[in-house]
Amino acid sequence: MTKNNIPEMIDMVFDLGGGTLPAAYPVALWAALLRHVPQLAEEKLVGVLPLRATENKEGMLLTKRTKLALRLPQTLADNTAARLSGSSLQIGAISLQIGKYKPRAIQPYPTIHAQQVIGAGDEVLFMDDIRKQLSKMGIAAKLICGKRSALKGGQRSAHAYSLVAHDLKPEDSLQLQYAGLGEDRQFGCGIFIPYKVISGLSED
Repeated sequence: MTKNNIPEMIDMVFDLGGGTLPAAYPVALWAALLRHVPQLAEEKLVGVLPLRATENKEGMLLTKRTKLALRLPQTLADNTAARLSGSSLQIGAISLQIGKYKPRAIQPYPTIHAQQVIGAGDEVLFMDDIRKQLSKMGIAAKLICGKRSALKGGQRSAHAYSLVAHDLKPEDSLQLQYAGLGEDRQFGCGIFIPYKVISGLSED
């Protein structure tokens, strides 16, 4: 356990067969994962990293390099890998084949980035809330707020911003990556990964 009793987390990275998903895929993807590993719903820290795909008029085109990455407590890793590897995920009319997997340790980078963090629609209110959350976690970081977006899918709709946290101490970097920020980690929100370029954004 890290400070604040957060369990040690790990990324499980699976090969993923190609196909085209709707742009609002995260809710359907999570539902498909739960059909194979229902235990994932019992741990609120479990997250599904956003898929790296090419967006076109039909949706999100998955390439041969697209991976399915799950962030989860190490205690769930073996069971999740056994249930998912070699299976297929049915998302609407699309069947995605899940291949081999590799565990990927989470490293304490000083600069990390989340593609979407759920929060208030107003940027000032959003950043005030983020600072309060970090203070409660005992984490010191400089913040850069990026572009506003929205999470959509099923009955879910929420405001979000991209966010960079930098000048992090190693223990704070690990804690923030383990715990995430905000809601909806199962839909790809609030999950931090290493980030090397922070130009073009305004610093808080």
